[in-house]
Amino acid sequence: MSTRTLIRGGLVVTAADEVHADVLVDDGRIAALAAHGTTVAEGWTADRVIDATGKYVLPGGVDAHTHMELPFGGTFASDTFETGTRAAAWGGTTTIVDFAVQTRGRALREGLDAWYAKADGKCAIDYAFHMILSDVDESSLKEMDLLVEEGVTSFKLFMAYPGVFYSDDGQILRAMQRSASNGGLIMMHAENGIAIDVLVEQALARGETDPRYHGEVRKVLLEAEATHRAIQLARVAGAPLYVVHVSAEEAVAELAAARDKGLPVFGETCPQYLFLSTDNLAEPDFEGAKYVCSTPLRPREHQAALWRGLRTDDLQVVSTDHCPFCFTGQKDLGRGDFSKIPNGLPGVENRMDLLHQAVVDGHISRRRWIDIACAAPARMFGLYPKKGTIAPGADADVVVYDPHAVQTISADTHHMNVDYSAYEGRTVTGQVETVLSRGEVVVDRRTWTGRAGHGLYTPRSTCQYLN
Repeated sequence: MSTRTLIRGGLVVTAADEVHADVLVDDGRIAALAAHGTTVAEGWTADRVIDATGKYVLPGGVDAHTHMELPFGGTFASDTFETGTRAAAWGGTTTIVDFAVQTRGRALREGLDAWYAKADGKCAIDYAFHMILSDVDESSLKEMDLLVEEGVTSFKLFMAYPGVFYSDDGQILRAMQRSASNGGLIMMHAENGIAIDVLVEQALARGETDPRYHGEVRKVLLEAEATHRAIQLARVAGAPLYVVHVSAEEAVAELAAARDKGLPVFGETCPQYLFLSTDNLAEPDFEGAKYVCSTPLRPREHQAALWRGLRTDDLQVVSTDHCPFCFTGQKDLGRGDFSKIPNGLPGVENRMDLLHQAVVDGHISRRRWIDIACAAPARMFGLYPKKGTIAPGADADVVVYDPHAVQTISADTHHMNVDYSAYEGRTVTGQVETVLSRGEVVVDRRTWTGRAGHGLYTPRSTCQYLN
């Protein structure tokens, strides 16, 4: 039974427009919009009416970089597809794109099928997959073509983590050449992992074992160098490039220079780089381990360059790189050796609120908030306009957002399956009130009404910035 829902009286904010409009939802899709108070809107009837007076009506967030159940360093990310997608919905995100992992020496198909199995029937919101290439060879290159055809249109490569995910420049070039011909998008973890491993070894030999040294060995220049190298390899291959989790001013400069040349080069940053810093990594009593992620947190002065990059469109997307590990029993595997701390932060629930705080603080406009959190990731990864906007025909992924509510972020109240918050005690203005996923209310005035298995796997077209 399809339910007609009318969302009445709110300010509809998309990447393109802000308009006081009523939104009619029918059969899981946006059926129509009409200016509030007009005869058209007044004539609509619905099974459910949601009063959004004084609130924003937003497209559901698209988080294009999550790692649910990711194996890392002898353990697994603590959020399952069930807990992680529920937390995402609580935070106003209605679509995630997670990373399926190729095991070295095995087929891409085997890795992708394993991720289909992990997620199937578990997700509270819609989901899609990127593919991590751990092993670039003739057979995996051929498989890339097949994956693009079935809607897995982006492939992540690593210049970091030798012996785990690392690809050398020749492998990277081959994968980029393949993506140039099949329409896929290469996503790059741009850090010089070979050089970083030397610095890690030297730091540990000097007895520098605390979490803060994780940031000190993963140097800004090694992110900038790898970003530059990735861009040049993409130019040689004639391929587009998307650089994930950009954290440093010098890396942003490399992206800006490439984009100034008109190259199809894109960049993403994450809330942790916009709101946290090396001050957090240096917290005493091993607390800094909570903030170990790669690329690492940077000194606070890098934040201005990231905000500027988001305003000038040198960075297009804010994703979370959500990869949570509990402080007790997981992060503490690295006591006495920072290189053994599992890399990753929880954040899928906090992204929309933190970025709204950035609107309040004057870093970005309301429409830019929706662009970097909803529309741009949907376009980048072939989900637009099904996802990422409020327009007739789009999926009815809708968030009613209270811009005046004040909340304090805390592990005591979040829904992620992790024992700490990276933003513990931070007060932000704005809060998700009601969330619809394909027309079904999954959060109803701060009450959970969703269910595991509602979320559908969503195949993607190729990057829509290249069409």
